[in-house]
Amino acid sequence: MKTRNLLAVLLIISAGMIFTSCGSSDAKNKSTDSGINDANRVRPVKIMELSEEVVSRDVEYPANLTANEEVYLAPSTPGRIIRINAEIGDKVRAGQLLVQMDPTQLNTTELQLISLEKDMQRFDTLIQYGGVSQQQYDQMKTQVDVTRANYELLATNTNLSAPFSGTITGKYFENGELYSGSPNTQAGKAAIVVLQQTSPIKAIISVSEKYYPVVKAGMPVSLTTEIYPDQIFEGKISLVHPTINSATKTFNVEIQVPNASELLRPGMYAKVNLELGQESALVVPSTAVLQQLGTNIRYVFLYENGSAKKVIVKLGKRFDDKIEIISDQIKGNDKLIIAGHTNLDNGSKVEVTE
Repeated sequence: MKTRNLLAVLLIISAGMIFTSCGSSDAKNKSTDSGINDANRVRPVKIMELSEEVVSRDVEYPANLTANEEVYLAPSTPGRIIRINAEIGDKVRAGQLLVQMDPTQLNTTELQLISLEKDMQRFDTLIQYGGVSQQQYDQMKTQVDVTRANYELLATNTNLSAPFSGTITGKYFENGELYSGSPNTQAGKAAIVVLQQTSPIKAIISVSEKYYPVVKAGMPVSLTTEIYPDQIFEGKISLVHPTINSATKTFNVEIQVPNASELLRPGMYAKVNLELGQESALVVPSTAVLQQLGTNIRYVFLYENGSAKKVIVKLGKRFDDKIEIISDQIKGNDKLIIAGHTNLDNGSKVEVTE
């Protein structure tokens, strides 16, 4: 009896193991079949044929606005300041007297010049009758010329006038103080007052060397600022610097912007837009461009003989919902996958659908 029971238990265990083995084998076969089917699955996609479009080529550069002209007004020699005829914010015109220095040396030189000029008049008469030698005459004339030049220099450094019309933006001394000639401004220059011309105003930008052949003086530009976000200021290139910085591979461009209302001020931050003409470019829907996870790498898929080909691209300029792509592996008439591409891999089987 016990033997029969033992045999029955063994039969039940054996049957269970066989059933489990069969079930596991079936599951494994199903899993393998699923993997094969997934790898061979043909995915529906939509495509577009690439062609180059003519687009406006413009680039944007940051800029800090500066005065169109700026002068740190000071005499060439130290001296006492008698009077400053301007305050910060004053509008002055070209030739207006701004600073008067101590005139003592100027007055002394003027008296010497007057005396020498009288002597020179006598020498003009004496030379005609042989009263003086030619050598004496030449020495007197030289003395007069040197004294006159000295007087003119002293006059320029005693009465300082505005070299152009503009605005006083800095004042560093008061009446009666002694000007020493030492640097006393943030720019490291010596000055009694600072004069700036802000109408027009100037912007200087550093442009990539690849645009050097197309950037020319006189080209129109547009400028925007954060302070006036809804306003576009028009200007033009006034100067293209003739050298390229070997470290940054850029060259400087100066831009002059009319500023009659003086909304723009030196030191403001601005963005300058350069229109560099038109050229052909590959422009595609921005949704066709994918980004590799965790990187800044961008790529697209091309349709080639029923398969998806992954191509790394660089991005160019954006045009609303389209974007320019740049790659040596892409050319006109290639077929770009624009839908159904988000889960594709390189080499995935695809089928074009309407």
